[in-house]
Formats: sequence, C-alpha cells, structure tokens
Amino acid sequence: MKESISLESIEKLIYEEERPWGKFRRYPHQIVSSLKIITVNPGGWLSLQYHRRRSEYWVVLDSGLEVTLGSRSWQPKPGEEIFIPANTPHRLKSSGSQPARILELWFGSSDENDLVRVEDAYGRD
Repeated sequence: MKESISLESIEKLIYEEERPWGKFRRYPHQIVSSLKIITVNPGGWLSLQYHRRRSEYWVVLDSGLEVTLGSRSWQPKPGEEIFIPANTPHRLKSSGSQPARILELWFGSSDENDLVRVEDAYGRD
C-alpha cells in the first residue's frame, strides 16, 4: 500500500447496514494486511510500542481494558473503535477480572517485526 492511511480514509470504507434484528459493520478487509483478535489476561499488558510501517484500527470487544494512545489513557467501552497512526506510542492493559479482547486491523506493509518497544514489563527488547 503506497498511500497514507488516515482515520478519515478508513471511516469512508466502513459500511454499516441496519437489519430487523440489529445491524452489522463491515470493515475494509481488502486493504488490511493483518486481522487479529488480541486477548489480554487479567493484570497483563502489552509493551508501550509503536510501528514504523503500519497504522492500526482497534475495535474493543470486551470491557476491562485500558488503552494508552500517545499521552492519553482511558477505559474504552465495548464497541469503541480506535485509530492508531503509524509511529504513535500505544499500549493495551487489562484492568478487569476476566480476559478482555480487541479486534485489530493492520493498514500498511508490515509484519510482527515492525515493533519498537518503548517500555516492556517482560524484559523483551
């Protein structure tokens, strides 16, 4: 993907449709380079990290999480959608008593090695 991804460009590609039973949201899978569900155990947290070659889009699936994005930290509600631009420090923590999950979409040419850890509680570089 050569073009820069922005929140606005992703939002334009999300499609939502109402149905008699509720609704669905379809995300732009054609331009996604990876799709994951991340589960964080109670008391666990990911490294404070950023990525050079990808942006991420998170959909919060469960309560009990704390998100840090740049200098802002908050506890998102299930269904909240969060855009993380490339080169932006971010972290996910579990603040609840049950495992909690996010759906993560990657935008950009990237792999698992496109990770710069700023802080890590598990002794990884």
